[in-house]
Amino acid sequence: MSEVKKAAEKTEKAVKKSGDGKLSKIFNWIKTLPQRIAKPFKNMYYELKKVTWPSKQKLITYSIIVLLFMLFMGVVIGLLDMGASALIKLLM
Repeated sequence: MSEVKKAAEKTEKAVKKSGDGKLSKIFNWIKTLPQRIAKPFKNMYYELKKVTWPSKQKLITYSIIVLLFMLFMGVVIGLLDMGASALIKLLM
């Protein structure tokens, strides 16, 4: 009979431990949540400190180049669209 009681006590202890383990995991997850949310923002801050930002003159130059390229590509795409529309009108 004592062996049965010992086995039952071991089983109860095992159930309690597994229940406590799950509960403690949940509490640890909740406790570490703010740290896990803040970590990517801290990493981003440190990475942005390493960036070498362009000077004002370079920024203006690069912006003008990008705008001119966009204008050029808009004209090219517009001409291709007009040509394709004219071709379709000829075929119909």
